[in-house]
Amino acid sequence: MSDPVIALLERVWRSIDELCSELAPEEWDTATDLPGWTVRDNVAHMIGTERMLAGDPAPETEGPVGAHVRNPIGEFNEAWVAHYRNAPGAAVLDEFRRITTERLAALRAMAAADFDRIGFTPEGEGPYRQFMEIRAFDCWEHEQDIRRAVGRPGHLDGPVPEMALAKIAKAAGYVVGKKAAAPDGSSVVFEVRGPVEITVPVVVEGRARVAEEVPAAPTVRLQMDTETYNALGCGRWTGERARAEGRVRIEGDVDLGTRVLDSMAFTI
Repeated sequence: MSDPVIALLERVWRSIDELCSELAPEEWDTATDLPGWTVRDNVAHMIGTERMLAGDPAPETEGPVGAHVRNPIGEFNEAWVAHYRNAPGAAVLDEFRRITTERLAALRAMAAADFDRIGFTPEGEGPYRQFMEIRAFDCWEHEQDIRRAVGRPGHLDGPVPEMALAKIAKAAGYVVGKKAAAPDGSSVVFEVRGPVEITVPVVVEGRARVAEEVPAAPTVRLQMDTETYNALGCGRWTGERARAEGRVRIEGDVDLGTRVLDSMAFTI
């Protein structure tokens, strides 16, 4: 089987392997933008999810979880993170290589009908292919968490980040209309200027929606790079941080633009 989603997973897992192969032992303990998680914890989380999909039971948890765990999904993730927390980085990387190799082999052995089969996904019921695309998205997000933490930027263009930014863009109507409460008749245009370049126009006409065309005179225009758009959309950075670091430019209604930037996080 050669479903395109398999290529996305293979690409992001290979990039993570190459990145983590360069880490010094002490870098595995570097804190990331995710509260309570180090570089090691990010990799452990990815291992745990793939092991779950391979049919492995979650490890037993001992003692209370940290304050950063706020829901049942977080509790599930933390069980695997805790399981690997005291393991050397090299051993965690070996385990990552083992389980991702196993998962790729299992995916290639599946029939096309298996990828079409409707079932659970983190976004609600959908085909298994959709679930695997979410896995590629999640792993790329954690790769970027690691890269920012250890100061090794990269993998910000190509098929995986293009897919990830398109997924963030789908939430733009919800962000602008529901979270930022943009008034009826207003419009917001996100301009992402690279390495992945996308333009996401949102118009509010009763309800907010992503439009097919960019308004001639939008109420506000928000300009940023790929990394900033992703970090804001996935809740890694606050709007305040992005503004303080000069990572965004607001043209037009500054108050609305500020509200939108402060509301961009949509992932769990």
